[in-house]
Formats: sequence, C-alpha cells, structure tokens
Amino acid sequence: MLVRDAMSTVILTLGPAHTLREAATLMSARRIGAAVVFDPDAGGIGILTERDILNSVGLGQNPDTERAHAHTTTDVVFAAPTWTLEDAARAMAHGGFRHLIVLDRGEVAGIVSVRDIIRCWSSAREPAPLARAGS
Repeated sequence: MLVRDAMSTVILTLGPAHTLREAATLMSARRIGAAVVFDPDAGGIGILTERDILNSVGLGQNPDTERAHAHTTTDVVFAAPTWTLEDAARAMAHGGFRHLIVLDRGEVAGIVSVRDIIRCWSSAREPAPLARAGS
C-alpha cells in the first residue's frame, strides 16, 4: 500500500501570523493533529502539530499572542505519494514524529499520519468474519 492510498488530501493551511489559539481551534474543529504552515520568510512549507501547541502552553506561553511561525517546524521531512507505508512509517520512527507532509511535483498533495497508516494496515490485515453455525 502506498502513501497516496492513506494520506489525507483535505489539508488545513495556516499562515505564520495565526495565533496558536486560532490554530488549535481550527485543528480541533477538523479533528486533525497537524497543519501546513506557508511562510515564505522561513523557507516556505512547515508543519505545526498539536504537540507544538501543547509544548508552548506547557511552557506558560500565551496561545492568544504566540504566533504559528515561532512554533512551526521548518526542517521538514517530506514524503512522496509513491512511498510505501513502510517507508513512511520508517521515516516517522527515525525522525520521532507522527505526520509527514506529502509533496507531489513540489506541491503539497496531502498529509499522512501514524493514524492513517495504522488504519490502512489494520483494514488490510483484518480477518474475514467467522461464519456462525446455522447461518
């Protein structure tokens, strides 16, 4: 199975000036754990995760004044849609993160998460339902 089969193609995109509260509100409403941040001043594409927001709040920073650009990871590992899920899982395990931005021809095509991979793997390995006696 490939990354393109598992990735989410509906992506939350934020700007660098969004506050962490705005990011958290949007992420919560969509029930997602990461957003793509476009910041041309910081190299272009980055990722803001729920963990980034949690770490900021844990440090006592104000989510109403902290901006996404200050908490965005810009040293991003990107996946290709043609990677296997094993390749994506290996990259996540090696890097210690739970989301990969998927690029196709230099454009953001989606995000794949550990949850997406587990969902695909568990569906593919799900045993057939057992027939009941007398059915």
